Amino acid sequence: MLIQTKYFGEIEINKEQIIEFTQGIPGFLEERQFVLLPLEENEFFYVLQSVKHANPAFIVVNPFHFVSQYEFDLDEVTLKLLDIESQSDVQVLCIVSLKEPFETSTANLQAPIIINHKNKRARQYITNSKDYSTKERLFMKSNTSEVKED
Repeated sequence: MLIQTKYFGEIEINKEQIIEFTQGIPGFLEERQFVLLPLEENEFFYVLQSVKHANPAFIVVNPFHFVSQYEFDLDEVTLKLLDIESQSDVQVLCIVSLKEPFETSTANLQAPIIINHKNKRARQYITNSKDYSTKERLFMKSNTSEVKED
């Protein structure tokens, strides 16, 4: 299946790669099908690309690479909606806001993307945690050297 992307032009994907957001993503409720694409030459950042249109396309990251103490509990509604049976079913990503200079880029740790990688169902989950914000810096002094060494 051919799709038009924001960052890679027209590419071919397999239908098995499609991730279904049954409730859409807040602010983009009509966009329900996405695909996760790696950024070339980068093992940390990905693009969560709409299958329907070139926009939206979100830069996302596994938050655990940058914030080792990141944690939250999923509610029962999310567990049922995504049919999550165990922690190993879950992939967590956070939407990134890229900034100049790059080291000041932030991630939305308040509302991670939760994906059941077994059935390809996903949801943006609002944690309502006061421990995290929608603009958490990715590169803190204590984390920067850890990321660069990997």
